[in-house]
Amino acid sequence: MASGRRNSAEAKRGWRSGILAAIALMLLPALLYGCAWGDPDSKYPDLRRKGQTTPAYNEPESVFGPGGLNIGNAQSPTDEQGGGGGGAGVGVNSFLWRASLDTMSFMPLVSADPFGGVIITDWYTPPQTPSERFKVNVYILGRTLRADGVRAAVFRQEMQGANWVDAPVAPSTATDLENAILTRARQLRVAQTGE
Repeated sequence: MASGRRNSAEAKRGWRSGILAAIALMLLPALLYGCAWGDPDSKYPDLRRKGQTTPAYNEPESVFGPGGLNIGNAQSPTDEQGGGGGGAGVGVNSFLWRASLDTMSFMPLVSADPFGGVIITDWYTPPQTPSERFKVNVYILGRTLRADGVRAAVFRQEMQGANWVDAPVAPSTATDLENAILTRARQLRVAQTGE
């Protein structure tokens, strides 16, 4: 009978400690938020120089340099000049990005990184030539709509026996693909801005 009371008391203590731990876990984020996040617009006084009667306030320096960290939510200076087109959430020129996705839409995508500007397709076998397949990597190189703002790398393989073997690609293939992307990007810009 004594062991039954002891187990009951241990169960109550375990239950209480579980509730206390849950309450502490619920209060911890509020405590951390209150301690860690101050007013983002606050300024801190600089050291007073001799003869200075009022404190001088300086802007706090950012770890990320002047202007802070831009992840694509704010407009860049090139957007205001009409050459940018980097939309919210996209780290590269949005016209080139959308044009690249439109141009490559017939191929299956493996990866599309809008911040780094890299689109990687999977192997695609054209229905007309089932013995060859293609893979494309598209790189968008900046936030401005320029002719040198996009690069494409095209890979080709041919079926030999039961294996796929690397094969040469016509030198103009990558350039033709880049030109198709640039043409589509210009069409998207004209449709959006009317310029």
